[in-house]
Amino acid sequence: MTATRVVAFGGGHGLSASLRALRRCAPELDLDITAVVTVGDDGGSSGRLRAERGGLPPGDLRQALVALAGDHPATRRSAKLFQHRFAEVSPPADGPTPAGDGSAGRLAVSGGGRVPSGPQPAGLAGGAGGGRAGAGANGRAGDGDGGLAGHAVGNLVLCGLMELLGDPVAALEHAGAMLGAVGRVLPMSCEPVGIEARVRGADPRRPDEVRTVTGQHQVAVTTGRVESLRLTPVAPEACPQAVAAIGAADWLIFGPGSWYTSVLPHLLVPQLAAAIVASPARRLVTLNLAAEKETSGLSQADHLAALRAYLPELRVDRVVADSKAAGDPEPVERAAESLGARLVLAPVAVTDGTPRHDPAALGAALVPVLGADR
Repeated sequence: MTATRVVAFGGGHGLSASLRALRRCAPELDLDITAVVTVGDDGGSSGRLRAERGGLPPGDLRQALVALAGDHPATRRSAKLFQHRFAEVSPPADGPTPAGDGSAGRLAVSGGGRVPSGPQPAGLAGGAGGGRAGAGANGRAGDGDGGLAGHAVGNLVLCGLMELLGDPVAALEHAGAMLGAVGRVLPMSCEPVGIEARVRGADPRRPDEVRTVTGQHQVAVTTGRVESLRLTPVAPEACPQAVAAIGAADWLIFGPGSWYTSVLPHLLVPQLAAAIVASPARRLVTLNLAAEKETSGLSQADHLAALRAYLPELRVDRVVADSKAAGDPEPVERAAESLGARLVLAPVAVTDGTPRHDPAALGAALVPVLGADR
């Protein structure tokens, strides 16, 4: 029996939870896992590297690789290293910094990185030579002068590999080999994208005003209601390997994750959208456990409606939702049926009450779904 080819779309912690769940299914179902990751991040360490060096923001790609890392002690240690984030180091209380020029602890990278000329993303203040930035999207201190503080080691490794190899897909394959990854990680596009949203009530003092919010980080933390979403460029080129994986897949999985900044962007890449619609694969949507800032006011049924709004041709086979988070299941069931799907309710949240998926529980819920008709 051939392996079941699964392609999971998303970014950040949501995709990481999905991939960890799929990994738990993999031995039982013989899964061949591919992650297709959004490339719109402009906050924190990823935003700083994107602005200073150019290229793809590495943070979501790093998290996907770590989620798929192998179980050998050496690869687990490498995965832990990829997640290690440099803390800010205070200068000595007495005397000048070494060399007397404030250069100690700075990140020196050969190759002459680009200095951004446009607006700076969250976590980067003053450009490559500016002063210290505030906390970025990851809540950690940033350092706009190129310091290591706030950077994850894996972000720096991926940035270096992409510069060294000149090909983000080859860089991800090499990093996956370093981690013994049980699956493949691909970017949705080989060029970074911007995310813009038209938001009503972004300014609480003007609840009826609609304004454009620019940047993945700003959209993610907006307090208003997102009314429309777009990418810049409007029609980015899809990663060819991602398009091929979609065409060969048995299952396409969307969510969980930040709906407007991690899940829906894939549907706005024309070649990806066309491949998703044309793919013979079955489709599964895993719903979030709670609304985030960017989806404040949206019910679980609204999340499904948003998928149809951005890709009207999308048909879905199964929708997985947490039994408690779904509340009254009838509206969610109707929304699932409008996409052609059957609703599957299961306890997939961690037991401490926080709105996080438990990879073991989610994996257990996915086994009978993905294993059907094998």
